[in-house]
Amino acid sequence: MTISIEPIIYALIFVAVLLLVEGIYLVVFGKSISLNNRVNRRLDMLEKGGTREAVLEQLRKEMNQYNSAKSIPIYAIIANKAQKANIAFNPKALVLIMMLLSGICFGLLTLLTGAALPVRIAVSVAMGIGAVYTWIDNKAKKRLALFEEQLPDAVELMVRSLRVGHPFSSAVNIVAKEVPDPLGTEFGVIADEAAYGGDITEALKDLAERVDMQDVRFLAVAVTIQQQSGGNLAEILDGLARVIRARFKLFRRVKAITAEAKWSGWFLSVFPIVALVGISVLEPNYYDEVKETSLFIPAAIGVGVFLVVNVIYMKMMVNIKV
Repeated sequence: MTISIEPIIYALIFVAVLLLVEGIYLVVFGKSISLNNRVNRRLDMLEKGGTREAVLEQLRKEMNQYNSAKSIPIYAIIANKAQKANIAFNPKALVLIMMLLSGICFGLLTLLTGAALPVRIAVSVAMGIGAVYTWIDNKAKKRLALFEEQLPDAVELMVRSLRVGHPFSSAVNIVAKEVPDPLGTEFGVIADEAAYGGDITEALKDLAERVDMQDVRFLAVAVTIQQQSGGNLAEILDGLARVIRARFKLFRRVKAITAEAKWSGWFLSVFPIVALVGISVLEPNYYDEVKETSLFIPAAIGVGVFLVVNVIYMKMMVNIKV
């Protein structure tokens, strides 16, 4: 029995370029972009000697640098994720990184495999783009999950500030100083924009659009209504904090309940692909007797379609909106 190691090589190359993206990011920006810092990035930049106006301009540029890229049809998918993840790389740098990774993949495939030139080119491009997208998507999920977890505590902190007599802008500034990233820097930008004469409600709406989070939209709407109609903002935000915390607990409960179904869905989706790769590795000539027949390609396409439908359907079944 002959064993083909090419599928394993493909997988190892993809993992290698995925780790390379993270390595490049850490080398360029260091730990300043980490979400685990106790001091948020804005305060760290101010402590290093940056002026408030310069720091605001830098952070605003990073937050909005992917807006223009969203008009590009295919790249818009990556740009949307990159904005949610607040990737410090600009769009051009991200394209250059994808090209660099594709070139590295092509070189490794040329050295380690005997695949044809069109196959190497297609796989290299797919790996370069796929590695960057996977890395950005993982960053975005972690950042938004942490943002969602910090939000009710931040709203409650604003409520306490309002009840002792601070104006809303000061309450936002207190959150910017006391809460780590990602929420601390975002609220710091809002506080700075308000200090320079910007509309704080518009800044909150912009934040809600950037992170695409319903709870932040609730916060922006609550503040807007209070400014237009009046009322006790502390009581409004206190009720909002309870609602956000209740939704967060319900989301966690739903996530725990559907965990088994999600893993079953992943298993049913991934197992046929793993089985196909396993057969190709252990018995490369397994399909030689049938691959030349007229029904082989239609059957393969049909199986691929059913796999895609299975993945979509299983995701729809366990994707419960809270």
